Amino acid sequence: MREKLNSNPVAQAAVIGILLLSALFFFVTTMGGGEEEGEEGGASAESLAIVNAEATGTAPPAPGALAKVAPPPPKEVTDAFAAGNIVILLFVRPGGIDDHMVERDLDRVSGFAGVSTFVVPVDRIARYASIAQGVDIDRVPALVVIRPKRVVRDVPTASVQYGYQSPQSVEQAVVDAGYEGPTLNYHP
Repeated sequence: MREKLNSNPVAQAAVIGILLLSALFFFVTTMGGGEEEGEEGGASAESLAIVNAEATGTAPPAPGALAKVAPPPPKEVTDAFAAGNIVILLFVRPGGIDDHMVERDLDRVSGFAGVSTFVVPVDRIARYASIAQGVDIDRVPALVVIRPKRVVRDVPTASVQYGYQSPQSVEQAVVDAGYEGPTLNYHP
């Protein structure tokens, strides 16, 4: 069989043609197959949400919308905010390498006057749902810095930073949270 293929150019062309047709069939069926299935029978989760929203006349909630109906955070956190402190929450996954490093760097600012720090394991994030939903936390480690009451007056505001944070970036987040001066808008 091998000799027949090597010596016969028509057989070689036929084998190459079959391989090319097989490859073309493979690419055509795998590239567009997912969309066709979603349209015909099995709808994806996104399309179900859209269809559901259209059918009921309600849209899915925007990020942070559930923060208004979530229970308040633990008393220690609300007391720290009421006292006018900059509140820092670090949501971590116990055993995470970068989580441990940020936690260690957080110790550097825990001694600052007017700063309250809290390290929260990710399995307890539900107790902080009003804050986590408000800043739309989607991964850990997440460093949430809540501006002090004297700066924000009415509505608490916060910033969130993800991943490893150097000691300098943690300190800068604290400095930024307490800043009361003028700000400029950036327009590229």
